[in-house]
Amino acid sequence: MTTPNQLLGGLDPADFLRDYWQQKPRLIRQALPDFDNPLSGDELAGLALEDDIESRLILEHGHTPWELRRGPFSESDFQQLPARDWTLLVQAVDQFIPEVRELLHLFRFLPSWRLDDIMISFAAPGGSVGPHYDNYDVFLLQVQGHRHWKIGQQCSADSPLLPHDDLRILRDFEQQEEHLLAPGDMLYLPPGVAHYGIAEDDCITWSIGFRAPSYQDILLHFTDYLAQQLHDDQRYHDSGITPSEQPAAIDDASIERLQQILLTHVQNKEALATWFGRFMTEPRYPEMLNAEEIADNELQDAVQTGYGLQRNAGARLAYRLSDTEIKLFASGEHCVLPASLLPLVQLVCNEDYLSAEALLPWLTDTEGWQLLVQLVSKGDLLLEEDDD
Repeated sequence: MTTPNQLLGGLDPADFLRDYWQQKPRLIRQALPDFDNPLSGDELAGLALEDDIESRLILEHGHTPWELRRGPFSESDFQQLPARDWTLLVQAVDQFIPEVRELLHLFRFLPSWRLDDIMISFAAPGGSVGPHYDNYDVFLLQVQGHRHWKIGQQCSADSPLLPHDDLRILRDFEQQEEHLLAPGDMLYLPPGVAHYGIAEDDCITWSIGFRAPSYQDILLHFTDYLAQQLHDDQRYHDSGITPSEQPAAIDDASIERLQQILLTHVQNKEALATWFGRFMTEPRYPEMLNAEEIADNELQDAVQTGYGLQRNAGARLAYRLSDTEIKLFASGEHCVLPASLLPLVQLVCNEDYLSAEALLPWLTDTEGWQLLVQLVSKGDLLLEEDDD
């Protein structure tokens, strides 16, 4: 079994986080030397035919330079592609293929609520998405074929881009290093680092990306959450003011009152933590969480018969522990639980499969069992199905 140290090229995760994470790229030769690719290029193309799977095709020399086409696609779309210089990208494959999702266990030295998804790309020879940068951390695992990676400058919102409605392709690329990745090799890139990957042959690359909300998103969504907690009768007030010599002027004292209103609420640490847990567990595809009511006795009978529970691939789970309680965040919602349920909460959040053996001790814990019933009813957990 591959360990995080092997995945990071012999580095202890603490050393990687101290010296590389969000700081500088790291090339890792043979991070996964014996990786068994569970998804061929044809199978990836098959996923791109599905309505509920996000996919894109990028043709460097299409009807326009760097033409972007959005799925779902048809078989004829692929049959009409040129022999080279195109790339197929399929988003969140881990949510649809369990064997792909298993890879995420190797990245558990990072907070699980920071993980976003695994995007898989298939590129024909010469295929690329152009020189660009991302605003999030990414590990690029070479799974099939060879890709030539050029690493460039640190970029920002001020970096000039080519005119394009959909793609952020850098106008200027300042190459600083280059690497040819073979199957099993992996490249880590922190946010903002320019990179330009070009397929040498038919190649498949897995991109393990991480959630990184923008400051804009944080302010917009947190203040919206705060506003929902306030009453309409909580209003701006200015008792004790003195007569105005210039009634149209907005003075410093008025601005300071407003500032104090804002500070009073945004400095509420627990409100921030509750919002953040809900925000970071919002599902990418809510439609994958099909709520289905289940009776308490029905679930008990199933577990006692030997059936376990499976984590819905679309569900995101996290928790926050205090001295007296736990807040469990499940797919954008939360509940408050007694601290005594910590072992169950950790089991639910950390495991993809909860065996009947692991669940049986909670049958006699009223609050713990009701939590499991709720999670199954919401669709975050699924009752194990018969093999046949």
